[in-house]
Amino acid sequence: MNAPTVAVVGAGIGGLTAAVALRAKGIDVEIYEAAPEPRATGTALGLASNATKVLRSLGIDLTTDACCSALEHFEFRTARGALIRALPGAAISAELGHPFVSIHRNELIRTLRTAAADTPIHYGAEVVDVGVDRNGVRAAFVDGTDVRAGVLIGADGIRSVVRSVVAGEQAPSEYGYVLWLATVPFTHPRMVPGYTGHYWGRGQRFGLIDIGGGMAYWWGTKNMPAARARDWNGDKADILAAFDGWAPEVVEAIERTPVDAILSVPAQDRPFLKQWGRGPITLLGDAAHPMLTSRSQGGSSAVEDGYVLAEAIARVPDAVDALRAYEDRRRNRAAMLVRSSRRLNRMEQAQNPLACAARNLGVRCVPMRSLTRNTVRPMRFDLGWTA
Repeated sequence: MNAPTVAVVGAGIGGLTAAVALRAKGIDVEIYEAAPEPRATGTALGLASNATKVLRSLGIDLTTDACCSALEHFEFRTARGALIRALPGAAISAELGHPFVSIHRNELIRTLRTAAADTPIHYGAEVVDVGVDRNGVRAAFVDGTDVRAGVLIGADGIRSVVRSVVAGEQAPSEYGYVLWLATVPFTHPRMVPGYTGHYWGRGQRFGLIDIGGGMAYWWGTKNMPAARARDWNGDKADILAAFDGWAPEVVEAIERTPVDAILSVPAQDRPFLKQWGRGPITLLGDAAHPMLTSRSQGGSSAVEDGYVLAEAIARVPDAVDALRAYEDRRRNRAAMLVRSSRRLNRMEQAQNPLACAARNLGVRCVPMRSLTRNTVRPMRFDLGWTA
C-alpha cells in the first residue's frame, strides 16, 4: 500500500499523538498549528491509565520521560475539608497495569513533540477553509497559502474550523458554571506525593492535585448564568470570596497563585456528532467529541483517537475507508465518555442542599467495589484491532 500523506490541523495532545503513532507506522505526516509558536499555558491535566497505556505502546513512559505525578491517594472531601471517602488510587492503577498521571500541559506537549521527532510542525498556520477534490484534500490558510494532502485530520479543539466544514456551525452546549484553573508551587501537609483531592460544596467544587516537582494543579468551579461564565471578568478576590470558609489548603492554594496565572473557562461541550468526517477528512479529540472534565478523559480520549487513527490508516488499504473505520471504532466509546462525564458532572455540580447531602452520603456509603468499578470502567481500553 502507498500510505497517504497526512495533514494534521492542531499541535495539541491529540494531534501530536496522532503524528507519533503515524510516524511509528512509517506514514508521512505534517502538522499545521494556528498559534505562532508552541502554546504555553499555566494549567495541567490528568491522563488516565487508558492514555498512559497507549503512550507506553508508542515508546513514551511519562513516569520516566517527564515530570509528573502518578496517582497514589484519591480523596473526596467536603468544602471544609472533612473526608467523605478515600479511594485506593495506587491499587486502581495496579489493577489496570498503567498509572494515572497528573502532569503540566506544557510538559506533556514538550514530551510529545520530542517523541514526534522529525515530524514537520508549521506554526502560524491558521486554517480558514478545507475542500475536497479528485486529488485529495486542500487546506487554505489565512496567509493565502494552500496545502494538499491525501488525508486531513481536524485536531483543532472545541472551536475546530475543520469540524465546521464537516458538520456546519453549531453553538457549544453550556452548563452554567465557570472553571478556574492554575498551577503553582505549593506544599501542604495534606498534599502528600501523588495526592488528588476533590472538595465538594453546593454548586461549587475544588480540585487540588500534586503534579510533581513541588507543583500543584488546582481548579475551582462555581455555578452562574452561562453568559457570565462565558465572559467571566472577575479577579482573584472574587475567587477567594467564592471559596471563603473552605478547607485551609484550598484557600492557601488560591492565595499563593499570582492573578495572571489563573485561567477561566466556561463549562462547555458540543452536541455529539453521528458523523465525524467526509471523504478524506476526519476529526479527533475535542474537535470530534469535546467533553466535560468530570471523568478526566478529554486528553486521554484524544490520545486513544490518535492511536486508533494511525492503526486504521496503516491497516485499511483505501484512505477514505480507513477514516470511516477509525470513526466506527471510536464513536461508541467516545459517546459513552461524553455521556458519563455529563452524568457525573450533574451530581458533582449540584446546588440543592438535599441533592448535595444525598451525593455525599451516596459516595460515603456505596460499597467500595461498586465505587471502584465505576471509576475504573472508563479507563479500560483495548489496544487490539479487529478487522
